[in-house]
Amino acid sequence: MIQASNVTLRLGKRALFEDVNIKFTEGNCYGLIGANGAGKSTFLKILAGQLEPSKGEIIMTPGQRLSFLEQDHFKYDAYTVLDTVILGNKRLYEIMKEKDAIYAKEDFTDEDGIRASELEGEFAQMNGWEAESDAATLLNGLGVDTEYHYMMMSDIKDTLKVKVLLAQALFGNPDVLLLDEPTNHLDLDAINWLNEFLINFDNTVIVVSHDRYFLNKVCTQIADIDYSKIHLYAGNYDFWYESSQLMIRQMKEANKKKEEKIKELQEFIQRFSANASKSKQATSRKRALEKIQLDDIRPSSRVYPYIDFRPNRAIGNEVLEVKNLSKTIDGVKVLDNISFVAGREDKIAFVGANTQATTTLFKILTEELEPDEGSFKWGVTTERSYFPKDNTEEFKGEETIVDHLMPFSPVDDQQYVRGFLGRMLFKGEDGVKKVCVLSGGERVRVMLSKMMILGSNVLIMDEPTNHLDMESITALNNAMIKFPGVELFSALDHQFIQTTANRIMEITPDGRLIDKVSTYDDYLANDEMARKRTVTTVNVEEDTED
Repeated sequence: MIQASNVTLRLGKRALFEDVNIKFTEGNCYGLIGANGAGKSTFLKILAGQLEPSKGEIIMTPGQRLSFLEQDHFKYDAYTVLDTVILGNKRLYEIMKEKDAIYAKEDFTDEDGIRASELEGEFAQMNGWEAESDAATLLNGLGVDTEYHYMMMSDIKDTLKVKVLLAQALFGNPDVLLLDEPTNHLDLDAINWLNEFLINFDNTVIVVSHDRYFLNKVCTQIADIDYSKIHLYAGNYDFWYESSQLMIRQMKEANKKKEEKIKELQEFIQRFSANASKSKQATSRKRALEKIQLDDIRPSSRVYPYIDFRPNRAIGNEVLEVKNLSKTIDGVKVLDNISFVAGREDKIAFVGANTQATTTLFKILTEELEPDEGSFKWGVTTERSYFPKDNTEEFKGEETIVDHLMPFSPVDDQQYVRGFLGRMLFKGEDGVKKVCVLSGGERVRVMLSKMMILGSNVLIMDEPTNHLDMESITALNNAMIKFPGVELFSALDHQFIQTTANRIMEITPDGRLIDKVSTYDDYLANDEMARKRTVTTVNVEEDTED
């Protein structure tokens, strides 16, 4: 159990949290949600003891261990991958190293023997003999293959470091587990594995995530940060959303009835206050009027951008034909003889662990890369907009946001461009910000503004939900659902894919294409059934050989 008691955090004159009282109990997974800047990550740091509140305290059950997902990818560069995971239980790691140092001594003394015996007892009590196998199981589950386990952290890619640090947080069955955006940069297989791990985790979990499907899958309660307070709701994210909307509707309806009653009382008082025979009744109604209090309905601090992709022209029947595309990068064949035809009603999601292949395909289709073999042809009515996964080059200049977008505008008028920026929550002087100083989320909103301005009938989007808050993801999701053109996109948000795509493509690790006209859930279900059939076949063959 961990709880916040009268916690206040002030940043200058502003109170980020004020007199927060909340208890997180064992056996529950809490989704910590709130608008950008509400203080979700900050509150996790307060719970973890990395940040001191201005007032109040954090209380945790004595003897319990807390684990917090590290965000510093370079902190453990001097350690092996396996040791980094075991460092999730620092005391266990210290015991292991002290034991090794004692046994390595040439002049082993009686005192060393006594100390080693004490350490062995504590080591066994902490299930130390299973530490390496437990760490390896976590790593394998997250997609970090055994070949990397004894490599130095400094020698592996950042995409693997993310998984290693997550395995570290999960290691050793912590009593309280704090996870800040654990699904960021994870492939969908790793996210699905994490879903199952947390569903079966018996202790306390508090997680910040922008992945609605993930929150729906793992959370038993939602902790909503709004106006410096935190309110608990039983159930998952969708249940919170419905409950919060219902509560607002009920309060509005209650206020409407109260307002009608107030009007009725006021009319009676006005008509009969001067009438002697009705004066007592009028006085009684005055007292009743004074007792009626309208509920204070504060609108949420959440702000949703307005995203609406409107094509300048309708798309024809011929959209895209891809023939035998192949591409090798750094000696690895990422695309191997890929062919497909996209139709005018297709919304194609590219899924699977081979995200490099998807990015490569998108770059070829937008003529940023040349294929080694094969060809592709866009229909004459198509007009394309491209959202790249890496937008660094686009935002290196010193120009303002408005000046950056003006070349894409069909109207030579800054106010026209500012209208699109306003929809994407760039207010007032935000338009004169230099693009080189924008945050990741601001860059994405500028790129979406650009795509709205262009008015294309084909959208090619490579992981557009990265860096967006929940409100922006929801707005983008809704915009893509109602977009009347063709979409080719990738995303790590399950709900985003499920609600948008009507066709699923997966490029396998060896570069081949799997193409299914299907929803994402149906695709996964069929894929799971295929894997089970494969396992059954293998087992039958093994039994036959025996």
